[in-house]
Amino acid sequence: MGTQSNYALRLPLSLKAGAEQVAREDGTTLNQFIVSAVAEKLSAMKTADYFAQRAQRGDVNAALAFLSRQGGQAPEEQDVLSS
Repeated sequence: MGTQSNYALRLPLSLKAGAEQVAREDGTTLNQFIVSAVAEKLSAMKTADYFAQRAQRGDVNAALAFLSRQGGQAPEEQDVLSS
């Protein structure tokens, strides 16, 4: 990590105790656990935003036309759906 900063975090006692327990079980510090949790949440939010933006650019009709096209190879035996 590059430059670091300090932030006084106010946690309810129950959350702090739970986070300390999980960090201890994971063999890490409370600080490392909180840093990891924040990084994970940021990543999840950025990923959701990315896919929402991609969905805006999608063309449902083009996708359906692509999926319903004829031709190509027949599916392999293990890929055929039973009726």
